[in-house]
Amino acid sequence: MLYYADAVAKLIEEFAKLPGIGPKTAQRLAFHIIRGRKEDAYQLARALVNAKEKVRYCSTCFNMTDIDPCHVCKNTNRDNSIICVVEDPRDVVALERTKDFKGLYHVLHGAISPMEGIGPDQLRVKELLNRLQDDIVKEVILATNSSVEGEATAMYLAKLIKPLGIRVTRIAQGIPVGGDIEYADEVTLTRAFAGRVEI
Repeated sequence: MLYYADAVAKLIEEFAKLPGIGPKTAQRLAFHIIRGRKEDAYQLARALVNAKEKVRYCSTCFNMTDIDPCHVCKNTNRDNSIICVVEDPRDVVALERTKDFKGLYHVLHGAISPMEGIGPDQLRVKELLNRLQDDIVKEVILATNSSVEGEATAMYLAKLIKPLGIRVTRIAQGIPVGGDIEYADEVTLTRAFAGRVEI
């Protein structure tokens, strides 16, 4: 950063702290901001500060929101007898885009990963179990990722929830639409066969 003015070097350094942003991209972003209109830079800064100040976790499902409870939990048209458990708020967005799921969500904010020192106590498991104390919930859908950590989390939650007399299901996993069988790994193919449905 010796070649840049201090303010530019600092901006590049801050952009480079973002996930997925390497030094070259950080440099491109910094120069884009500097070359752009001053008002655009101020709007970006205001949006960052506004999001940081207003966004929090929903006290019910722990999704990111600027109102509490969030719009999904508040929606009386949703089926409150079904809770879909996901790892991350981005998973809620992905599922909502399908417009198929009409139940509620619960965001764990991660998955069990002993290698990274993440156990059930670091996740929103206790809060999920508290939500299941009412007799309203009839099914919990485990929509964790198909990684080792996601599978371990799903198995752990299933063992906790089944004794409560609540139906526990796992989302089907297999070959994505547009994917070729020849490129699929063995685990994906095994899951595709296990999750097959009659047509």
